[in-house]
Amino acid sequence: MFADFLKRLTQPTDDDALPDEDARLALTALLVRIARSDNDYSANEKSRIDQIIARRYGLGPGATEALRREAEALEGEAPDTVRFTRAIKDAVPYEDRVAVVKALWQVVLADGARAQEEDALVRMAANFLGISDRDSALARQAVDDQT
Repeated sequence: MFADFLKRLTQPTDDDALPDEDARLALTALLVRIARSDNDYSANEKSRIDQIIARRYGLGPGATEALRREAEALEGEAPDTVRFTRAIKDAVPYEDRVAVVKALWQVVLADGARAQEEDALVRMAANFLGISDRDSALARQAVDDQT
């Protein structure tokens, strides 16, 4: 089902920008991957993902849930995190990628705990996104301050 999408993520084109719908799906799948990394994909994490994508993309509840469900299916089929992060890195300016890392930390902290698996995956994703350790730490700190 997602073979064409995964192919678009990994094959360069003349235009580096992902279509908006593909970028939305890639980011949402990355959020789902972070939430699932500790094998406890809670209702709080799903709700936080919905809040993030609704706010980021101006979606209503039905469209938000549909995007998250599509991303859940994609995340289950995608072999690695590199594909999502590479697509986002190539298509999104640095400042917006920092916002992506902040969103990842929001998902990690949605259930009130930082699991080692989630923490490690966010650090890896931030690195793949080309985000400096300092900026990643500042993003986490900003999220910590909000909770």
